[in-house]
Amino acid sequence: MARRTSRTPSPPAAPASCPCGLPGAYADCCGRFHSGGAAAPSAEALMRSRYCAFVVGDVEYLGRTWHPRTRPAELDLDPGMRWTGLEILETEGGSAFHSAGTVTFRASYRGGSLHERSRFERVEGAWVYVDGEFLD
Repeated sequence: MARRTSRTPSPPAAPASCPCGLPGAYADCCGRFHSGGAAAPSAEALMRSRYCAFVVGDVEYLGRTWHPRTRPAELDLDPGMRWTGLEILETEGGSAFHSAGTVTFRASYRGGSLHERSRFERVEGAWVYVDGEFLD
């Protein structure tokens, strides 16, 4: 196990309430997906948990839930980015009865927002993010 030195920044502390917008504690909501204790049961749940991974800086989870076909070789998060809210606008497919789905959302950050339609697929039974289209 690697040791942290004073030069290695610590990841942000886990929030008490879940940043995904659903009521409940982070540990009982998206935190259980991040820890590997459960898998997201739908494309929307995966979308919410990936947003939370951006909030808490969980690069490992983002990589694990990215489709192998489209996953970047490296993912560097901007430590200055402060996400402030998630709004799910539309969901198509993506349930236990589907193999694909889309989630349209608006993620707010300090100074603006990101509007995207994300595509998700199942790989070996687990939901993964494929790609997204930025919307105006």
